[in-house]
Amino acid sequence: MGSRPRFIDDLSPRAPSDAAAPLPAATDDALLDAYSRTVIGALERVQQAVAFISVERRLPGDAGGPGGRGARGGTGSGFLFTPDGYLLTNSHVVHGATHIRVTLADGARFDADLVGDDPDSDLAVLRIGSPEPLPHVELGESGKLRVGQIAIAVGNPLGLAQTVTTGVVSALGRSLRANSGRMIYDVIQTDAALNPGNSGGPLINSAGQVIGVNTAIIPGAQAICFATAIDTAKWVIMQLFAYGHVRRAYIGVAGTTTPLSRRVQRYFGLSAASGVRVMEVVRHSPAAAAGVRTDDTIVGIDGVEVESVDGLQRVLDASRIDRVVSVAVLRGARKLELGLTPVEQVS
Repeated sequence: MGSRPRFIDDLSPRAPSDAAAPLPAATDDALLDAYSRTVIGALERVQQAVAFISVERRLPGDAGGPGGRGARGGTGSGFLFTPDGYLLTNSHVVHGATHIRVTLADGARFDADLVGDDPDSDLAVLRIGSPEPLPHVELGESGKLRVGQIAIAVGNPLGLAQTVTTGVVSALGRSLRANSGRMIYDVIQTDAALNPGNSGGPLINSAGQVIGVNTAIIPGAQAICFATAIDTAKWVIMQLFAYGHVRRAYIGVAGTTTPLSRRVQRYFGLSAASGVRVMEVVRHSPAAAAGVRTDDTIVGIDGVEVESVDGLQRVLDASRIDRVVSVAVLRGARKLELGLTPVEQVS
């Protein structure tokens, strides 16, 4: 006769060899369930706020009459970050559009107005009108990210609405050149898959907070994708709300974030672990007039410590245009304070 099958509630004695058998499958299943629950929970917090964006642009030479070449369409993603209808997306999704339409996860469609567009950071803010409060995301803090933590991308790749991909934060502090030619700093690299149409969608953490705006991929590469850090986006949003464009102070240097040794920190009394090494000084610029040199390390502006290129750009906001600021630089064994008058950056 065959052996009697054992059920999970069978309490009959078992042979010692059975009791000692390992249970790797159960352990693996438990880990997978925990990961799945994390992704699902994070997605539920943002999914209703992710939007499909479609645009129309007039082609060159089109005057609306004979000989015109008609309109060209485009699509992308975006997300609501306030209950009264403000959305964040990429500049390249909406730049130059003559008509913008937003479709929410529940199918509701709205015509959108462009509040402000910043090609230099590849970010734009839209506004839609609704009589009722709208679902919206929570903005996180990209400055607290760590390499290896979960990253989840939500968007509309190739028009496939509400597509979700997962991965990790692959690297931090990357640089990416915007369509305007200006470098975007402190960019997040992730292996969460992105495709055309994902642009402008949110990159979120395991708590469902937005940590970046999905921006770009490297064509031909696999699992190398980029998102503009949400801390950069917050600053851009405030500028667009205040001015309709981003006002930036210009001093005329090109630099890179460089670490400072503990000895240098102690010697100069700095708490920041990095500064901005000057790689180039533009001729006839405010920096050149102030005496800033190549290989100087900028560590502060008006007493505010500067520890990265992105941090330097943030400090050089509209409040410092056309007024003298004190720039702290390390030059060899000396710390110098140089008086410098930034001008407004011309786009």
